[in-house]
Amino acid sequence: MEEYAREPCPWRIVDDCGGAFTMGVIGGGVFQAIKGFRNAPVGIRHRFRGSVSAVRIRAPQIGGSFAVWGGLFSTIDCSLVQLRGKEDPWNSITSGALTGAVLAARSGPLAMAGSAMMGGILLALIEGVGILLTRYTAQQFHSASPFLEDPSQLPPKEGTPAPGYPSHQQYH
Repeated sequence: MEEYAREPCPWRIVDDCGGAFTMGVIGGGVFQAIKGFRNAPVGIRHRFRGSVSAVRIRAPQIGGSFAVWGGLFSTIDCSLVQLRGKEDPWNSITSGALTGAVLAARSGPLAMAGSAMMGGILLALIEGVGILLTRYTAQQFHSASPFLEDPSQLPPKEGTPAPGYPSHQQYH
Protein backbone atom coordinates (compact mmCIF):
# COMPACT_ATOMS: atom_id res chain seq x y z
CA MET A 1 0.00 0.00 0.00
CA GLU A 2 1.44 3.37 -0.97
CA GLU A 3 1.48 6.11 1.60
CA TYR A 4 0.08 9.49 0.61
CA ALA A 5 2.95 11.83 -0.21
CA ARG A 6 2.34 15.41 0.82
CA GLU A 7 3.26 18.38 -1.31
CA PRO A 8 6.39 20.40 -0.46
CA CYS A 9 5.71 23.18 2.00
CA PRO A 10 5.03 26.25 -0.14
CA TRP A 11 2.54 24.31 -2.27
CA ARG A 12 1.09 22.48 0.75
CA ILE A 13 -0.18 25.80 2.11
CA VAL A 14 -2.03 26.58 -1.12
CA ASP A 15 -3.31 23.01 -1.37
CA ASP A 16 -4.60 22.96 2.22
CA CYS A 17 -6.14 26.40 1.86
CA GLY A 18 -8.05 25.33 -1.26
CA GLY A 19 -9.09 22.04 0.30
CA ALA A 20 -10.36 23.81 3.42
CA PHE A 21 -12.29 26.31 1.28
CA THR A 22 -13.92 23.49 -0.68
CA MET A 23 -14.80 21.59 2.47
CA GLY A 24 -16.26 24.75 4.03
CA VAL A 25 -18.34 25.60 0.96
CA ILE A 26 -19.73 22.08 0.61
CA GLY A 27 -20.38 21.53 4.32
CA GLY A 28 -21.64 25.07 4.82
CA GLY A 29 -23.80 24.76 1.72
CA VAL A 30 -25.50 21.62 3.00
CA PHE A 31 -26.01 23.12 6.45
CA GLN A 32 -27.31 26.44 5.07
CA ALA A 33 -29.62 24.66 2.62
CA ILE A 34 -31.29 22.82 5.47
CA LYS A 35 -31.39 25.94 7.64
CA GLY A 36 -32.81 28.09 4.82
CA PHE A 37 -35.43 25.47 4.02
CA ARG A 38 -36.58 25.24 7.65
CA ASN A 39 -36.68 29.01 8.22
CA ALA A 40 -38.55 29.91 5.01
CA PRO A 41 -42.31 30.53 4.91
CA VAL A 42 -44.64 27.58 4.30
CA GLY A 43 -44.87 26.36 0.72
CA ILE A 44 -42.37 24.35 -1.29
CA ARG A 45 -41.56 27.24 -3.64
CA HIS A 46 -40.81 29.61 -0.73
CA ARG A 47 -38.79 26.97 1.09
CA PHE A 48 -36.75 26.18 -2.02
CA ARG A 49 -36.04 29.88 -2.60
CA GLY A 50 -35.10 30.33 1.08
CA SER A 51 -32.74 27.36 0.84
CA VAL A 52 -31.01 28.63 -2.32
CA SER A 53 -30.77 32.16 -0.92
CA ALA A 54 -29.16 30.97 2.32
CA VAL A 55 -26.64 28.86 0.42
CA ARG A 56 -25.79 31.69 -1.98
CA ILE A 57 -25.21 34.19 0.85
CA ARG A 58 -23.55 32.11 3.59
CA ALA A 59 -21.68 29.21 1.94
CA PRO A 60 -18.88 31.37 0.47
CA GLN A 61 -18.41 33.10 3.83
CA ILE A 62 -18.11 29.77 5.63
CA GLY A 63 -15.72 28.52 2.94
CA GLY A 64 -13.59 31.64 3.38
CA SER A 65 -13.42 31.11 7.13
CA PHE A 66 -12.33 27.52 6.61
CA ALA A 67 -9.73 28.67 4.05
CA VAL A 68 -8.24 31.16 6.52
CA TRP A 69 -8.01 28.47 9.19
CA GLY A 70 -6.49 25.92 6.77
CA GLY A 71 -3.98 28.39 5.33
CA LEU A 72 -2.85 29.60 8.75
CA PHE A 73 -2.61 26.06 10.08
CA SER A 74 -0.49 24.92 7.11
CA THR A 75 1.74 27.98 7.34
CA ILE A 76 2.45 27.34 11.01
CA ASP A 77 2.89 23.60 10.36
CA CYS A 78 5.41 24.23 7.57
CA SER A 79 7.25 26.72 9.77
CA LEU A 80 7.51 24.17 12.57
CA VAL A 81 8.74 21.49 10.17
CA GLN A 82 11.43 23.88 8.99
CA LEU A 83 12.41 24.96 12.51
CA ARG A 84 12.41 21.51 14.11
CA GLY A 85 13.79 19.63 11.12
CA LYS A 86 11.30 16.76 11.43
CA GLU A 87 7.68 16.06 10.64
CA ASP A 88 5.75 14.42 13.47
CA PRO A 89 2.36 14.70 15.23
CA TRP A 90 3.70 17.35 17.62
CA ASN A 91 3.92 19.80 14.73
CA SER A 92 0.21 19.36 13.97
CA ILE A 93 -0.82 19.62 17.61
CA THR A 94 1.24 22.77 18.11
CA SER A 95 -0.04 24.21 14.83
CA GLY A 96 -3.63 23.63 15.92
CA ALA A 97 -2.99 25.38 19.23
CA LEU A 98 -1.19 28.33 17.64
CA THR A 99 -3.82 28.67 14.92
CA GLY A 100 -6.56 28.81 17.54
CA ALA A 101 -4.63 31.42 19.49
CA VAL A 102 -3.89 33.62 16.47
CA LEU A 103 -7.49 33.54 15.23
CA ALA A 104 -8.76 34.53 18.70
CA ALA A 105 -6.15 37.26 19.26
CA ARG A 106 -8.65 40.10 18.78
CA SER A 107 -10.78 38.76 21.64
CA GLY A 108 -8.06 39.04 24.29
CA PRO A 109 -5.59 36.78 26.10
CA LEU A 110 -8.21 34.67 27.87
CA ALA A 111 -9.97 33.84 24.60
CA MET A 112 -6.58 33.16 23.01
CA ALA A 113 -5.70 30.67 25.74
CA GLY A 114 -9.06 28.93 25.47
CA SER A 115 -8.88 28.71 21.68
CA ALA A 116 -5.29 27.50 21.83
CA MET A 117 -6.29 24.73 24.24
CA MET A 118 -9.24 23.72 22.10
CA GLY A 119 -7.14 23.73 18.92
CA GLY A 120 -4.39 21.69 20.55
CA ILE A 121 -6.81 19.19 22.07
CA LEU A 122 -8.74 18.82 18.80
CA LEU A 123 -5.58 18.19 16.79
CA ALA A 124 -4.23 15.82 19.46
CA LEU A 125 -7.43 13.79 19.18
CA ILE A 126 -7.22 13.78 15.38
CA GLU A 127 -3.55 12.75 15.43
CA GLY A 128 -4.22 10.09 18.07
CA VAL A 129 -7.04 8.54 16.06
CA GLY A 130 -4.82 8.63 12.97
CA ILE A 131 -2.01 6.83 14.80
CA LEU A 132 -4.40 4.22 16.20
CA LEU A 133 -5.93 3.58 12.77
CA THR A 134 -2.49 3.27 11.22
CA ARG A 135 -1.40 0.74 13.83
CA TYR A 136 -4.64 -1.20 13.56
CA THR A 137 -4.48 -1.46 9.78
CA ALA A 138 -0.78 -2.33 9.90
CA GLN A 139 -1.51 -5.25 12.26
CA GLN A 140 -4.53 -6.33 10.24
CA PHE A 141 -2.56 -6.67 7.01
CA HIS A 142 0.64 -7.93 8.63
CA SER A 143 1.69 -11.27 7.22
CA ALA A 144 4.79 -12.81 8.71
CA SER A 145 7.32 -14.22 6.33
CA PRO A 146 7.60 -18.02 6.67
CA PHE A 147 11.39 -17.70 6.63
CA LEU A 148 11.36 -15.59 9.81
CA GLU A 149 9.27 -18.00 11.92
CA ASP A 150 10.85 -20.01 14.70
CA PRO A 151 10.61 -23.72 13.74
CA SER A 152 9.95 -24.76 17.36
CA GLN A 153 6.79 -22.62 17.37
CA LEU A 154 5.30 -24.22 14.26
CA PRO A 155 2.75 -27.02 14.61
CA PRO A 156 4.18 -30.46 13.85
CA LYS A 157 3.81 -31.82 10.36
CA GLU A 158 1.37 -34.68 9.86
CA GLY A 159 2.95 -38.03 10.66
CA THR A 160 5.68 -36.62 12.93
CA PRO A 161 5.41 -36.71 16.70
CA ALA A 162 4.86 -33.51 18.61
CA PRO A 163 7.87 -32.23 20.55
CA GLY A 164 8.23 -33.99 23.90
CA TYR A 165 6.46 -37.17 22.76
CA PRO A 166 8.34 -40.32 21.80
CA SER A 167 8.03 -41.53 18.27
CA HIS A 168 6.22 -44.77 17.39
CA GLN A 169 9.45 -46.33 16.22
CA GLN A 170 10.89 -46.37 19.76
CA TYR A 171 8.22 -48.85 20.89
CA HIS A 172 8.61 -51.33 18.04
